[in-house]
Amino acid sequence: MKQSWQKLVDYFLLGVLGILPIVIIVQIVVYIEKLLRNFVLNIYGRYESVTVTLVLFAAAMVFLTYFGYLLRQERAHLLYYLEALIERVPLLGAIYRVTKKVIALFREDGKTKLRQVVYVEYPKDGVWVPAYVTNQVGENYVLYVPTSPNPTSGFTIIVHHSKVIPSAMDIEQASSFVISVGVDLSQPEEAAKLPK
Repeated sequence: MKQSWQKLVDYFLLGVLGILPIVIIVQIVVYIEKLLRNFVLNIYGRYESVTVTLVLFAAAMVFLTYFGYLLRQERAHLLYYLEALIERVPLLGAIYRVTKKVIALFREDGKTKLRQVVYVEYPKDGVWVPAYVTNQVGENYVLYVPTSPNPTSGFTIIVHHSKVIPSAMDIEQASSFVISVGVDLSQPEEAAKLPK
């Protein structure tokens, strides 16, 4: 009887873990759909003409594209002055600077700060976890250790470079490993070679 209950619990947990990625993706799609629908309905509710609605929607898309273009530019522009103003507000400025730095970690251009993936013993000796190298200070690495299944939550630690083992995984593979709770391990031979 106890074994049958254990099997039922195992099947239930397996089902939860199997459906979780689908639920997360559906939630993201539903959120984006609601956001776009509310945007269009707010414009359409004020203007009964379909032409005006389409023009305003197209203008918003052009504005967002131009805004993305400005973010890539190095020279001063209106956004630069707006950022300077936001950064002067005490609490809001601190939140904005930190958020901007975190987002910059995941940029895919040549300026990315996530240099590599490594393994580090954390939270104790003999337990190895993948971590992102976010910075290097002398002989020390600043590592971000993501937690499963949400890699955006985690721990930041500083360790000597001799305490880490380089990984052949890239950022996407390591993130997939964390999100899948270890199911999607792209470099299984690395795990077998980690010291005990």
